[in-house]
Amino acid sequence: MALYESEHTKFMREWLEKHPEERIEQQKGRALWWDKAPRPLAAMKETEAATVPSKAYYYDAN
Repeated sequence: MALYESEHTKFMREWLEKHPEERIEQQKGRALWWDKAPRPLAAMKETEAATVPSKAYYYDAN
């Protein structure tokens, strides 16, 4: 039994084989939007110290 592969998947697989330089662009885009380096501990502590606690009921004026 063969697994289904869509037309788009076939196209992309073939296209990436013909254009290997696009793999590098893919990795750059992923690094830009998804792969985030861990923040230094000092920056995390600074952010935590600057955080203002929210009220139990946000819309209460008192």
